This record gives sequence, C-alpha cells and structure tokens, in this order.
Amino acid sequence: MGDVAKDLTAGTIGGAAQLIVGHPFDTIKVKLQSQPTPLPGQVPKYSGAIDAVKKTIAAEGPGGLYKGMGAPLATVAAFNAVLFTVRGQMETLLRSHPGDVLTINQQVVCGAAAGLSVSFLACPTELIKCRLQAQSALAGSGTATLAVKYGGPMDVARHVLRSEGGVKGLFKGLVPTMAREIPGNAAMFGVYEATKQLIAGGTDTSKLGRGSLMAAGGLAGAAFWLMVYPTDVVKSVIQVDDYKNPKFSGSIDAFRRIKATEGVKGLYKGFGPAMFRSVPANAACFLAYEMTRSALG
Repeated sequence: MGDVAKDLTAGTIGGAAQLIVGHPFDTIKVKLQSQPTPLPGQVPKYSGAIDAVKKTIAAEGPGGLYKGMGAPLATVAAFNAVLFTVRGQMETLLRSHPGDVLTINQQVVCGAAAGLSVSFLACPTELIKCRLQAQSALAGSGTATLAVKYGGPMDVARHVLRSEGGVKGLFKGLVPTMAREIPGNAAMFGVYEATKQLIAGGTDTSKLGRGSLMAAGGLAGAAFWLMVYPTDVVKSVIQVDDYKNPKFSGSIDAFRRIKATEGVKGLYKGFGPAMFRSVPANAACFLAYEMTRSALG
C-alpha cells in the first residue's frame, strides 16, 4: 500500500474516532455560540455549558447531543483523508532526503497547507452541522432563520441549494472557515510533533507509547482552539445567520458587532466545551491515526 493510501485509511479511522468522542461537546459549543444575546433584563437561554447539556437532554434526549452528526460523519472520510494526506505529501515535498526528520517549523507549514485544503470540505459540512445544532438554541428567539425547521442534513442542503443561492450558499462562511483551519492546523501539527519530540527526548518518536501519543494529540487539539477560537465563533454566527435578512454583512462586521455588544467574552462563547472536546477528541484521533498507520507498515 502506498503512502497516500495509508494516509487516506489512517486519516479516515482517526477522524471517525475524533467525531464519536467529540461531537457532544461540539453540539454544546455551537448552542452557546449561536444563542441570541438576551434583551436587557432577560437571561440567556443557556447560562453555561452544564446548563446547555441539561436542557438539551431534557428537551431532546441524549440523542440531542449528537444532533447534526450526520453531515460530518458522512464526510469525515474525505475530510481527514485530505487533511492527513496533504500533510503527508507536504512532508515528502519538504524533505531533502527520504526519511529526513522535519523541523517543527516545517511541520507548521505542512499543517497550514493541510488546513487550506480541508477548508473547502469543512465549510459546507460545518454550515449543515451548525444549522442543525443551533435550531433549539435559537428557538423562540424570534430569529427569522428559525422560520425554517430542518429535518436532517439533507434537508438543510436542499433548502440552501433551493433558497440561498445554490452551491454558493453552501460555502457561506468560507473566509472564517479558512481563517480557522489554516492557522489552527498549523498550530495543531506543530504542537503535536514538538510534544512528541519533547516526550521522546529527541527527534526519534517511533517508540512512543499510546499514552504519549494521546498526550501529544490532546495538547495539539488544545493548541488548535487556543489559536483560532474567536474565528470559530464568527464562522458559526455567519453560517446560522438569516439569508434574507442577515444580521451581519460579513465576517469583519460580525467580529466588530459581537465585540461591541458582548465584549471580548462574546468571542469566547462556548470556549469551555470546545476545549473539553479538543483534548479527548484529538487524543483519540491521533492515536487511531498513528496505530492504523503503523499497522499498515
């Protein structure tokens, strides 16, 4: 099996592990990000992550925590295949000789290139996922977006294609998606390799155990969100914004208005669930990737 096929296979399995472990946290993150700002004297629908979990389970059952999982599950193979394959091919391109160990800076470049590539897959997937996850958070808020009730991922896609500008509508939020994926993956892969080398005490990381790989993967996931979280908030509010009567004219406008009305804190809504998700989900992803890659030879 060639290197590309190995990366495709290992990336797919790693992505599935990441999604299964992390999706409930992601659902809570999006609910907190997308809930409308309460009017003066009113309280927000969710006071925090724990409150959002309790209310979601009470209203929708445990399955509500997996709302919107169909879209990323359907594309997780393609997403992670592209991410890890592009990263692997960039590693090959940057090596002076086969087998050379890349510098951390070179790994950052590989991660950035992988992030650019997956942005075009991530944007429509994220739009569908966010629409489904945000429905209950926005319910009863008077937001025009919720005039449409989606029955599932395909229903969201059909509605967007029919009523929101066709294929172009599925790429709403592409700019903030790229602004998240490029620096986020640069940080993630850079921190992952740096942590592995630190634990191994050198550049040979081939003998690291599962615990070490999970630790490196968890820290890498945390680095991703620490680098780009406000951008993810902007992406989410843009993607759930009403098409006919948009609240925001674009990413910069969304950033400015969130900061003006809610302060810097508004740009970190849902940060707790994102961080709680990133550590175990990315630990699972990188461990599954490395074990599969090693098993394939």
